[in-house]
Amino acid sequence: MLKSIVQTVFIILPSLSLSFAALYENDGELDPAARYDYVIIGGGTAGSVLANRLTEDTLISVLVLEAGGSNIGAVPTEIPFFCTLPHPQYDWNYTTTAQVGLNDRKIGFARGFILGGSSSISRYRRAYRSSESYQLTTPIDGLFYTRGSEDDFNRLANVTGDSGWTWENLQPFFRRNERWTPPADNHNTTGQYDPSIHSLNGINAVSLAGFPQSINGKIIQASSELGGIFEYNLDMNSGNPLGLGKSLFYCDYGQDAYRVYEGWLQTTIDGGNRSSAATSYLGPRFINRPNLHVLTNTRVTAILQKNNASSNDMSAMLTTVEFASTPTGPRHRVTASKEVLLSAGAIGTPQILMNSGIGNSTSLASLGIKPLIDLPSVGQNFSDHPRLVNSWAVSGNQTFDEIYRNSTLSEALQNLWNTKGKGPLVDTFVSHLLFARLNHSALDGFGEDPAAGEHTAHYELGFSNGDISVATTGHYIGITTRVVTPVSRGSISLNTTDPFSPPIINPALLSTDFDIFAMRQAVRTGIQFLRAPVWSGYILGDPNTLMVPGANTSFQATNDEQLDEYIRMGTGTSAHAVGTAAMTRLDAGYGVVDPDFRVKGVKGLRVVDASIFPFVPSAHTQAPVYVIAERAAAMIKNELG
Repeated sequence: MLKSIVQTVFIILPSLSLSFAALYENDGELDPAARYDYVIIGGGTAGSVLANRLTEDTLISVLVLEAGGSNIGAVPTEIPFFCTLPHPQYDWNYTTTAQVGLNDRKIGFARGFILGGSSSISRYRRAYRSSESYQLTTPIDGLFYTRGSEDDFNRLANVTGDSGWTWENLQPFFRRNERWTPPADNHNTTGQYDPSIHSLNGINAVSLAGFPQSINGKIIQASSELGGIFEYNLDMNSGNPLGLGKSLFYCDYGQDAYRVYEGWLQTTIDGGNRSSAATSYLGPRFINRPNLHVLTNTRVTAILQKNNASSNDMSAMLTTVEFASTPTGPRHRVTASKEVLLSAGAIGTPQILMNSGIGNSTSLASLGIKPLIDLPSVGQNFSDHPRLVNSWAVSGNQTFDEIYRNSTLSEALQNLWNTKGKGPLVDTFVSHLLFARLNHSALDGFGEDPAAGEHTAHYELGFSNGDISVATTGHYIGITTRVVTPVSRGSISLNTTDPFSPPIINPALLSTDFDIFAMRQAVRTGIQFLRAPVWSGYILGDPNTLMVPGANTSFQATNDEQLDEYIRMGTGTSAHAVGTAAMTRLDAGYGVVDPDFRVKGVKGLRVVDASIFPFVPSAHTQAPVYVIAERAAAMIKNELG
């Protein structure tokens, strides 16, 4: 059924025949005599921003090297609701190592293999536990626009020693990125967000839901019925997602206390279409710039020293990029006259650095890679948000479950989206988010609070009017739970010198006591929310009866042991990977890049992507990556004078 839905998209929608002189789809089209000031490795979320902002100066020439294909004509990626369908042709199709915290399961780890990177795709990879029949899902970019807390960025400023990273000082860059856009249905959004903290003049569209979910009224009413425990937050992108200045209410499970605030979800949607880094920063207004060239379907194999200088001569610039279109194809080289900007993401960036001899010298030498710079932190400090899909059967039938199962309905909705830009397909699968912070008494047993500050959540809930794991029968309400301040740290490493082979990906999900505790509290929060009177008669059975994702079977979670087993058998990744090329102070003896994005001990090479965050923000990482790339571009241009 899923395959037929995807095929139908291409049948209904007109084929796109756009072509741009500056967009090349094979290395043979690129002029070998061309010269570039900057070579950007990766045309994803950060790389697209850099390419756009640098080429605003007509005297600056830029080449972008993107491993995936063009986003032009990739119609399924344009439909917001189809973030729940598989599109493997636009994905790196990574798989993690066996995760101890997930009952030794290997899980899919989605990454965008297309221009725009992970901002361009939303898909759910299936993963299977060998001893069980149920399916699990792994998400990638549900189009959520959440900036995180002011504490997140103030901590980044403190860790790096650069006050430019404070929440206050980053506000101009948030505004440069964001272009607030009316929702697809043009409904009155008064009271659903705070206009004063948003921008109308940026590049990437941000909006509110353009099609109402039938549970929206119940969610708001439940918030009221629970007596202030679930406080409404007008705009969670204010920097204080927990509602600074409001009365704080607590709910207790003995010592397990928390406070929570929920509000309307904001998404990167433009009139019913996905607004990605590719459609915005590399859209038709910009891609035709004569000083911007984008080469897709090309893998970077290594970053080399200019003029093949000896490895101990670090006065030489590391500004030559080697690339190829296939593992056996010819290797090409291009040298940037100014800098190479590495924006391959939290998995691709450390892989390219290590293949270039930058990393743990002992480990690299053992693989036969000649060490260039000893930076043991490369690939370490991998952090991600564990994510769990929770579903409960409901008595109503006004859910989106049937869209997946009824091809006639699916085709009709796709036609509505294509011809009028209306209907449920104009939205992602969540309408409201809820952020929660554990009470101090609940944190006593874990030492230092992992959150960046008192206004930072420990976990998040997202409410869906259906089962996003695609159950084959029935109707459901879904609540996704995330740990947004995880303590677990994993790694990216190599087991081969072949740059076309995937690295070893170990996010180490739920590998600490705090992370499993926080996820347990997140699920309990969802259960309690569904005990509000408004859900009576709608939720079938006791909310403690949880549906195993995609399996049409139930699971009782009445004590910690049962709940922990349910969590470990169902949790996957949010694909919010960060930290593998962490930014630290100039004089720090650890980390990978300095506060100006330059790789430590290297000239001519900067890293600009999610890998530089030393801690994962308490947010979906799309908006934070946009803002760090905006600042990086401004920093580079300012240095040019």
